[in-house]
Amino acid sequence: MSAYPNAAVATAVTASVTASATSTDAAPTGADACCDGPLPVLGRDVTVPLVTGGEVTYAALDYAASAPALQRVWDDVAAYAPYYGSVHRGAGYLSQLSTDLFEQSRATVHEFLGCRPSDQVIFTRSTTDSLNLLAQVLPAGCQVFVFETEHHASLLPWRDARVTCLDAPRTPEQAVETLERALADRDPHGPALVCVTGASNVTGELWPVRELAAAAHAHGARIVLDAAQLAPHHPVSVTELDVDWVAFSGHKLYAPFGSGVLAGRADWLQEAEPYLAGGGASRKVTRRVGGEGAGGVDVEWHTTAARHEAGSPNVIGVYSIASACRALTEAGFDRLVAREQELVRRVREGLADVPEVRILSLFGDDAPRVGVISFVVDGWNSSHFAAALSAEYGIGVRDGLFCAHPLVRTLLGSGPQEPGECGAPEAAPGERSLNAIRVSFGAGTPDEHVERFVGAVRELVTDGAKWQYRTEEGRCVPAV
Repeated sequence: MSAYPNAAVATAVTASVTASATSTDAAPTGADACCDGPLPVLGRDVTVPLVTGGEVTYAALDYAASAPALQRVWDDVAAYAPYYGSVHRGAGYLSQLSTDLFEQSRATVHEFLGCRPSDQVIFTRSTTDSLNLLAQVLPAGCQVFVFETEHHASLLPWRDARVTCLDAPRTPEQAVETLERALADRDPHGPALVCVTGASNVTGELWPVRELAAAAHAHGARIVLDAAQLAPHHPVSVTELDVDWVAFSGHKLYAPFGSGVLAGRADWLQEAEPYLAGGGASRKVTRRVGGEGAGGVDVEWHTTAARHEAGSPNVIGVYSIASACRALTEAGFDRLVAREQELVRRVREGLADVPEVRILSLFGDDAPRVGVISFVVDGWNSSHFAAALSAEYGIGVRDGLFCAHPLVRTLLGSGPQEPGECGAPEAAPGERSLNAIRVSFGAGTPDEHVERFVGAVRELVTDGAKWQYRTEEGRCVPAV
């Protein structure tokens, strides 16, 4: 920690942030923002051209991929930027101040996630990086249980372990029953890990995390929660959910700059070799007598979170995550959730009024969900439909298999070998292809964006596209 008192950080950084947030040009943030409306985000006034002529304010409805940065986060980062310095190993004032800010950010995330006192918060690059880190520290012989419905970030890192891939459940109760049966058949003496999402990145449906955690622990297994799609929409408490680890990404939590988090129990992390070897992870390095074997040196690794944070940390990315955690907490998750659920209702009811639209779901219409909805349209190639939404209406959605290929194949009723991949449709516009359309939104989404989206879907299905489209380098684009 810093040789300077933490008050120095409060004086130098917080005062600047306060001045920035209260300037006449700054949008209201945190508790001062109108929580009955969207939180201020960057890009809310960006206009884009339409192929049919003119411009329109861009409707960003691809939050599940990357959410726009909160204005509050951007202001906080801008206020800190003049004080930017190296972290942990610098003697100068700015380095010491940046180190304090980095470690305070760790404490903020620890509190945001409701971690246990002994839990560690490790900063990574993303959810994918966090889960690959955990995969690298699994004890020998560990068996991993994962549903086929997971995002690839949760499905693929365990390939060097003994993996049991579980069939897609059709109810939350079936998910728990499926896991319990699989765990009952495992070797009771070896280590085991369950990996499960909190909210699907395809259907938005919430998974029974607490019940799955109870089933895992009853059978001597541990559980890691992929909260990439849950944390931006709902409060997440490691303690209340009783999970062993949680992973999420800053870029989905309204925080840019490419940082992520793995938080939870320290023992497996501290018993394993560092995920990356290098400066920061090591406490002491000495040349071995004779200089032979194992790189010619002896290493004593850190036992703190630094063990898996080798290299120069992304202090701005880490600070942006902490800022987003504070902003969402201050805005109040109850209000944010209530408003988002109203948007979910409007979109689902609007799509249900179009007979050609089929919403994809595992658990059914009544399942609780976040602002992530995927669907297909009869008679349309999904990539063609998404391209028309963008080019003719200024609406940004996503099409493809959403890095959850087995799940989307299951929802579309296709065989595992049927052609299709993310962002690369084989079919021409108007022809069926193995892909879907995803609309996603959150705390920064204005009402007008979802209303424009629902109206555009209805108009495209009724009247067809106004422009011609072609496939170019795997993407459906307007024909020139």
